[in-house]
Amino acid sequence: MASSSSEFLFSLLCLALLSLPLIVSSIGINYGQVANNLPPPKNVIPLLKSVGATKVKLYDADPQALRAFSGSGFELTVALGNEYLAQMNDPKKAQTWVKENVQAYLPNTKIVAIVVGNEVLTSNQSALTAALFPAMQNIHGALVDCGLNKQIFVTTAHSLAVLDVSYPPSATSFRRDLLSSLTPILDFHVKTGSPILINAYPFFAYEENPKHVSLDFVLFQPNQGFTDPGSNFHYDNMLFAQVDAVYHALDAVGISYKKVPIVVSETGWPSNGDPQEVGATCDNARKYNGNLIKMMMSKKMRTPIRPECDLTIFVFALFNENMKPGPTSERNYGLFNPDGTPVYSLGIKTSSTHSSSSSNSTGGSSSGSGGNTGGSSSGGGIYPPVTDNPSPDYMSISFAGGKGRFVECVLFFLLFCIIKLRL
Repeated sequence: MASSSSEFLFSLLCLALLSLPLIVSSIGINYGQVANNLPPPKNVIPLLKSVGATKVKLYDADPQALRAFSGSGFELTVALGNEYLAQMNDPKKAQTWVKENVQAYLPNTKIVAIVVGNEVLTSNQSALTAALFPAMQNIHGALVDCGLNKQIFVTTAHSLAVLDVSYPPSATSFRRDLLSSLTPILDFHVKTGSPILINAYPFFAYEENPKHVSLDFVLFQPNQGFTDPGSNFHYDNMLFAQVDAVYHALDAVGISYKKVPIVVSETGWPSNGDPQEVGATCDNARKYNGNLIKMMMSKKMRTPIRPECDLTIFVFALFNENMKPGPTSERNYGLFNPDGTPVYSLGIKTSSTHSSSSSNSTGGSSSGSGGNTGGSSSGGGIYPPVTDNPSPDYMSISFAGGKGRFVECVLFFLLFCIIKLRL
């Protein structure tokens, strides 16, 4: 009787395990608003759902957007622009900013991270660089004072220009002239369990050297790839090689930084550009973003150097933004036009499709700090396990069916126990 019962339970658990949804990577989207023709924030939620996004990164703390995402379930990253860093050197101003722009919208709006500054260390602005780390410390201190530091982390975003070289990954290290500014930030990440953010654009590498960089390699198309002679790791796409270049640079600084998580805070491909912007075409943008999103929807994203760590990526960007300065490409990174129509087909299917209400355009805000940095060649992001002070919601992998990881672990444990009993 006992044997019969255990066999029945064994069969039941096997069926339950088979029915579990596939573990996939979380899809993040950058939502910039440097335009005067965008729909109101409440109308962008269906668009985000239509591409399977679960995370959204803003370039400010726009009140209209924060209210619009209330109760939506999206995990939001808000930002403090470079122009505010000097003010945040005053702890009282930092606390006021956190209370007014973060705490006031919790818990209905699920804010999980604050990005303090964007590509500051490679901006060649000494005053800005000097203000960055104190601003990060004071914003984090304000979160501690509000009792929010366990659920919201503080970080900053860098371009790949923080590396001395980016190829091959095993030869990379951080620029020596930046180490005095970068090391305290890395120590901060170790202490708080927060990730380092990298803006990664294979497009720039291809644009600069199209004769020697394989287009298929940068677009996630089938290709032979390359083997890093220093590590013997094989890469079949440039984004993963950029990610591992940053990991190798972290390892080179010191063993204490091996557990610092990396996140791809920006990556994308422009659908249009000036004549000299080689590769900036609609077809290439469709392949890059479509292949990338389909990969994130279908499997865990892991790189050779950190095969145990899951990759989180924020695609740039939700909309084409008509007020962004710079070359034509800067205004053509969007997945959607301002009227809510797709710029191109991504070739993906989700359970949600965007509603026609998204086409109702209103004057969008013109955020001065939003969007792609325009010309930085940068690298990717993965999450290793962090136990000291993680932000669980932000650092988790999404399941197609919700909170599945815990259930899966319990079922595997029970299955193991039954197998042991049967033996």
